[in-house]
Amino acid sequence: MEVKIYINGIGSISAQSGDLFSGDSARIYQENIFQAISPNYREFIKPMALRRMSKATKMGITSAKIALKEAETEVPDAIITGTGEGCKKDTEKFLENLLDQNEKLLTPTSFIQSTHNTIGGQIALNLSCKNYNVTYTQNSVSLETALLDAQMQFDEDPEIYSILVGGVDEISEKITSFRKLDGQLKSKSIKNLDLLKEDSTGTITSEGAHFFALSKEKKQNTYAEFQTLFIKNTIQPENINEEIEAFLKQNNLDSEVIDVVILGNNGDNRYDHYYKNLQQNLLKNTMQLTYKHLVGDFDTASGYAIYLAANILKSGKIPSVLKLNDIDSKTPKNILIYNQYLGRDHSLILLSAV
Repeated sequence: MEVKIYINGIGSISAQSGDLFSGDSARIYQENIFQAISPNYREFIKPMALRRMSKATKMGITSAKIALKEAETEVPDAIITGTGEGCKKDTEKFLENLLDQNEKLLTPTSFIQSTHNTIGGQIALNLSCKNYNVTYTQNSVSLETALLDAQMQFDEDPEIYSILVGGVDEISEKITSFRKLDGQLKSKSIKNLDLLKEDSTGTITSEGAHFFALSKEKKQNTYAEFQTLFIKNTIQPENINEEIEAFLKQNNLDSEVIDVVILGNNGDNRYDHYYKNLQQNLLKNTMQLTYKHLVGDFDTASGYAIYLAANILKSGKIPSVLKLNDIDSKTPKNILIYNQYLGRDHSLILLSAV
């Protein structure tokens, strides 16, 4: 018998500071690389420790603590983190010192803090958590891989009751800008809300942290039920409808029971046809939403999509800034999230109302 998994707490840090579900307006950016909006980290991290932390670590610890507080959990039974590129600012700092000092008398601090598992390790230290702790770095399915591990932990270990799962990525001045060289970023600055109107290569990017407190127990403040997920490295564009039909069939569902689909359209005309193929075929009668015009595209951006889906299922509200079509869904019960990046690393996540 499969264990039911519930999302009982969410911590979200992104380029959008307001609460879209309370009617706040979306934040507007005019550049292709923009920062996440920082909360007051001093409320969550001691000032002495705060001074030495990278932004990725600060975002990770803070969003993790927010999620655990919502779930009324002090120490989780496991911490599983996904990050595409880890603490890039510290990596950049170490490489700059390497060049500036001609590879001599280097302090190892930046190198030590640049490793991908720094975030998960610092969260564990902050919580005094000595339980299972793993970090996955699988490009744009890093968070999805972490969720897959969490699902297996719940299914295979009856002693595991709560798991903290999250995704974190940060931007850096030089390494992030390298994405312009191979067309991953748009060559001209655009307004973020106009992203999907641009018929050109590349996208916009930002940073963020999204942590989810998962549990076997449904609580009064539970957001949604995490049903299942699917990851596949390569799918031919003409087969995307069949792949998703097969995924739904495997879970005893069909496209008609999907009330809302959240798509990862990012304005890159080389790869958005994956989404448009679905929009015009299998899911043409389904309410379609998107989100990367709000928070940019980065390796764990799908965390924001999960945050949106969970809040939609809990509140029943759907902010108009997310809508791709005019189809309505008054009381969504099942939400499907589909993402890919550069035509690779396709992922499907299914959430349901409780």
